[in-house]
Amino acid sequence: MYFLQMSGFPGSGKSTLSRRIAAMTGALIIDHDVSKTALLKASEGEGIELRTLGRLSYTVDWALVEFYLSQGYDVIFDSPCLYSEMIENGMNLAEKYGATYKYVECLFHDFNEINRRLRTRQRMISQITETAEADFIAAIQDSKRPPSHIKSLVVDSSQPLDSYIQDVLDYIRE
Repeated sequence: MYFLQMSGFPGSGKSTLSRRIAAMTGALIIDHDVSKTALLKASEGEGIELRTLGRLSYTVDWALVEFYLSQGYDVIFDSPCLYSEMIENGMNLAEKYGATYKYVECLFHDFNEINRRLRTRQRMISQITETAEADFIAAIQDSKRPPSHIKSLVVDSSQPLDSYIQDVLDYIRE
């Protein structure tokens, strides 16, 4: 059993990669955008701050991750990894339920292509439509990663998915 924590800037290919892995391995995906969008829709007109909704959606996400790990499922958490607590939560839950902790970062350095992807994708209301270059650079530099003794994988998601999917699958199966 494994717990795979995805990481990467919005539009970098995390969801595409997560879906492919799930289709090939049978893992369940917890998609942060799904829970955040649901909360945004449910709270429309209620005056709840976006930051509060974001925190609540992560609470729902982690509850689902824990539930599915406790049931023995392989789980993929599809979310940008922006907070150190996310790494700690993921590692702790994996250990608690005897799952192997895995971390894959989709790294994509082309700011213009990221914005093109953000503008043209079919998006949920929780997803951004574009970003400022300074925010893009800061987010990549400030991405949270596991401690160095934990093996992780970084993929160049500017390349076609088929060029690195086998490397990801091999890493998950290690």
